[in-house]
Amino acid sequence: AEVDWFHFSAIVPAISRNLVAVCDEALRFAEKKNIIISADLNYRKKLWQYGEQPAEVMPELINYCDVVMANIWSANTLLGIDVDENIHDKKSKDAYTDHAYNTSREIIRRFPQCKTVANTFRFDEGEGIHYYATLYHNAQQYISREFRNNKIQDKAGSGDCFMAGLIFGLKNEWDPKSTVDFAAAAALGKLQEPGDLTNNNIEAVKYIMENHE
Repeated sequence: AEVDWFHFSAIVPAISRNLVAVCDEALRFAEKKNIIISADLNYRKKLWQYGEQPAEVMPELINYCDVVMANIWSANTLLGIDVDENIHDKKSKDAYTDHAYNTSREIIRRFPQCKTVANTFRFDEGEGIHYYATLYHNAQQYISREFRNNKIQDKAGSGDCFMAGLIFGLKNEWDPKSTVDFAAAAALGKLQEPGDLTNNNIEAVKYIMENHE
């Protein structure tokens, strides 16, 4: 089957300079083949141990990307995009989503190949979680519905599930609001499952998206 989408995680170039070169080679090949490229800007501080700062490494790779998933803090650490250090003091969803809007616009300004940026927000609430996301596409930002759960099973893999939902919506040419709602619901579903992998299928995610209170 023909490959039409290449996705990579910032965890890979975090491991070694050799893997930065591997990523770069793969991205150059994908670009030549007109394959859509996406990246997850997940930051793992303990992995960056080979002497270069993330913001010295990641921009050269993000130059190839059509779609970027981030949050306002990882965009700061990995790409050098400004972040308001006092944003938490504002305790406001509007402040967070306005910041996501500015972060998304700056990513697209710096990396013209990029046309779509998602930002996720996940806040602990006791044993539970408060989750929502934004999607910037065609110069407009779309905000997902808010999801809350009183108790989570495992945080591992929720970002991967968000990204999978995002790619699924974009590939199927859903409208941006439905896409970001589906991606956020996929993440919430994973937060209620133990382990790294999800057992939720498309219908299960749609059910969460449409019925979660």
